[in-house]
Amino acid sequence: MRRGLTLLVLLVLTACSAETTTNPPAASPAAGGPGEHKLTVTVGGAERTFLLHVPASYDPARPMPAVVALHYRPGSATAMRELTGFDAKADAAGFLVAYPEGVGGQFNAFGCCGVQDDVGFVKAVAGRLVEQWHADPDRLFLAGVSNGGDLSFRAAVEAPGVFAAIGVVSGGFAGGRTEAADYRPTAPVSVVTLIGAADPQAATFHTGVDAWRSRLTCAAPPATPSTTAAPPATPAEPALDPGVHRTTTHCQDGSDVDAYVVDSGGHTWFGATGGELKDATVKVKATDVLWAFFAAHPRRR
Repeated sequence: MRRGLTLLVLLVLTACSAETTTNPPAASPAAGGPGEHKLTVTVGGAERTFLLHVPASYDPARPMPAVVALHYRPGSATAMRELTGFDAKADAAGFLVAYPEGVGGQFNAFGCCGVQDDVGFVKAVAGRLVEQWHADPDRLFLAGVSNGGDLSFRAAVEAPGVFAAIGVVSGGFAGGRTEAADYRPTAPVSVVTLIGAADPQAATFHTGVDAWRSRLTCAAPPATPSTTAAPPATPAEPALDPGVHRTTTHCQDGSDVDAYVVDSGGHTWFGATGGELKDATVKVKATDVLWAFFAAHPRRR
């Protein structure tokens, strides 16, 4: 009886050992492939949503750039997708583009709007793109318009090292915490911004760019006439209409700041043909300007 019991125990142990050896845990499933995706992340105990466009050229074995695009107020991820045309640009240039959804159609930026942790939200979206969609961490970029542009500036300061560059259209670095003299990024992040001369907030936006350059010890913008005419475009940059003016400066931390002023522009996404903040009357296309700047400004290590 004892001998039979011993044999039975040995057989059970052998079977368990064989199962452990021949059946390892299954690998995590792939995040997905090209196309449109609606995804969620949890931030501060709350579930937040974002849309993701993955171009047909996506290959998880080859890290690609990614743009996180923040909508205006009141707006939505879908509205930002329609306004910017970033999906078509992503298909042509080969990058991921994510559209975070604000709470109640808005983001918590500088003194407006809400109390939700939108910097944490933006960081979580960027993290998901890197971890599950194989985005290149050195080519993560943040774009925003109006309220979303304000949040882009805030995230550049409060999420150091996450984004290589930000692009802000009809938005600014002003109000609330920006008033503190030491409120600035602690890791290099380049900035491109487009301001309409007829935007009611244009003066505020210009003051914000000046403050940003001052705090980062950027070189003074070139003297006139360079400040009143755009420099010749490089092959990677879109050509500019005579009514669009650019100043470009290099900062002590290695970042760059490019500021465009559109003579006839208002509070819009310049060059957009669809969406609430469209303006197809100007020659410059904000989407093209932002992507050209992003492509030229990966993180430099």
